[in-house]
Amino acid sequence: MKPQQWDTKYEWKAVLLLSLGFGLVGLDRWIIAPLLPSIMRDLDLNYTDIGLIFGALGITWGIFAILAGNLSDRIGHRKILIPSLIIFSIASGFSGTATGLISLIFIRAIMGVSEGAFCPTSFAATAIAAKPSRRGSLQGLQQSGFALLGLGLGPIIATQLLLVVPSWREVFWVVAIPGLILAAFMYFIIKEPQDTQGGQVLSNHNEISHQKEKIHWGQLLRTRNILLSMLGLFCTMSCVFVISAMVPLYLENYLKLNSQSMGIVVSAIGFGGFLGQFLLPTISDWIGRKKASFLGFLGSTIFIYFFANSTAEVSTLFIYLFILSFFSLGLIALLSGPIAAESAPIGLVASSIGLVVGAGEIFGGGVAPFISGLIAENYGIQNIFYLSLIGTMTGMVISLFIKETAPRLIQKHFLNNSVHKVKTSGSSK
Repeated sequence: MKPQQWDTKYEWKAVLLLSLGFGLVGLDRWIIAPLLPSIMRDLDLNYTDIGLIFGALGITWGIFAILAGNLSDRIGHRKILIPSLIIFSIASGFSGTATGLISLIFIRAIMGVSEGAFCPTSFAATAIAAKPSRRGSLQGLQQSGFALLGLGLGPIIATQLLLVVPSWREVFWVVAIPGLILAAFMYFIIKEPQDTQGGQVLSNHNEISHQKEKIHWGQLLRTRNILLSMLGLFCTMSCVFVISAMVPLYLENYLKLNSQSMGIVVSAIGFGGFLGQFLLPTISDWIGRKKASFLGFLGSTIFIYFFANSTAEVSTLFIYLFILSFFSLGLIALLSGPIAAESAPIGLVASSIGLVVGAGEIFGGGVAPFISGLIAENYGIQNIFYLSLIGTMTGMVISLFIKETAPRLIQKHFLNNSVHKVKTSGSSK
């Protein structure tokens, strides 16, 4: 193979499979949300219990997202990707066999372990497969599958399946099947890094990679934007995951929508988030990471308020939730992507992203849903939006302290300073 010729055949096959894989992560994780009204009735659960169920998955996901990246570097991507895909698909199916709170928490925690392991490993595998000039866009494509399939199509799939299967239990088994089929395709197609062109290119940087073992996590936490990205992700995830987990119950139990109408409204989370994950980081290339982050939190704050005070009109609820999700999920891509990567110490890009995503998942995906469950149970489900509002308003303040890293703006600033120095030196002669 000529050095300048990229293996596009493997590139697109791998990216397609990894995009579908991460989409199924989203589908298996969030298919439970639109089914919660039925599950709560059958298993006699309350809102606090729902917070515990989501929290168990979020905490185990976050822990294993931090750990799995380093493990996959040592034992290979295939040994993480394929088993984890099989495990979380089977665990998703077994969610339909739960007989009570404890069994459902246990099953969802296992899902968190396997999905948390799949997440950073799939990101790394995509980076390996992608041509360097296309790496950013292809990684964005892969990550957006989570929102599109899990949060966009998932509610529609779940609520429509309820019309044709006996109960919510069978829905879990139906959505588990694609993951097992995809694992078979991955077995025959996905390669280890050393067997790919991208892996051979990245192997030139081994000396830098070895520095990771000599640097402590404390160094990452002392990096200003890494710490701010973690805090910012806490804030936006307290919005995203509280909304994703509790809005289906809010729509059915408080606004009294039927299951099918609820599914249509909730799908706005995925469709809005899909666009936001592409467009907000793109906008930040032009206006800067700092301004884009502030804009994202401001937009989230405004449309949380609009959504929380909306009437039970499906189209209005859909529009508000779509725009809210555009900003809030776009922030996840912005904070965990370009801001974390551009601020990382040399040789610690993957570790920085893993730390930001893992920590954000533990709080936003684990602790925040539990808190929202307590609020719903003790003060009414209509009051869960205050938690999200506190998070997004705090995020606006945090955004003010982000150090600008957008290459376009950095270059522009450098050129302006150079011109100023030339003019100053010329006038002094």
